[in-house]
Amino acid sequence: MGKHIKFFLEQSWLLLVASVFFGICLAGLNAWWEPKIIANEIKKFNDLAGGLLTEAEKFEPAEVLTIDIGKGKTVDTQVKKAVSGGDVVGWAFIAEGAGFQDKIKLVVAVDKQFNKLRGFGVLSSNETPGFGDKIKTGDFYRNQFIGAPCEEFTLSKVGDDKKIDSEIVAVTGATVTSESVVKILNNFISQVKAQMKEKGYI
Repeated sequence: MGKHIKFFLEQSWLLLVASVFFGICLAGLNAWWEPKIIANEIKKFNDLAGGLLTEAEKFEPAEVLTIDIGKGKTVDTQVKKAVSGGDVVGWAFIAEGAGFQDKIKLVVAVDKQFNKLRGFGVLSSNETPGFGDKIKTGDFYRNQFIGAPCEEFTLSKVGDDKKIDSEIVAVTGATVTSESVVKILNNFISQVKAQMKEKGYI
């Protein structure tokens, strides 16, 4: 038994040392990159939110809320207040959920009273090029949400996409992605609004 262990150690010491070395290197790289990744996401959030709430001078953290995303899972989202001249002019937060191919993360902006949606921007998405990615590259779909009421949205394959209401016309060839965005918005807007009202923000 002892000879077998000795033989194993003699044959595998280099592999063991290499594993430890590369493990330490990966941990170090992760620690080095993580602040940069967080900083880049914050910048992208501010850029997207600023494009939706154009009157905002800055975005300040307001509250971290826990959102039920189904199947016994929850996710925390930080709601930020859009500030101009010291006054709150709106709210912005990240909403996420499953898309057709991968997770979709949205930056959602609403007005001060949380009555109207100011729109959404796509923080990250890997939907089908040419179809599903129209949620971030085209105006047809996203423009339907600008000024829409913060209530339950429904999805339709046909309809008037110029009419701003709770009925959203899907992107042709990307019904699943269109439906995913509607589900994400419905889930997060309802829960964030309820919790913000409960905490006295609105």
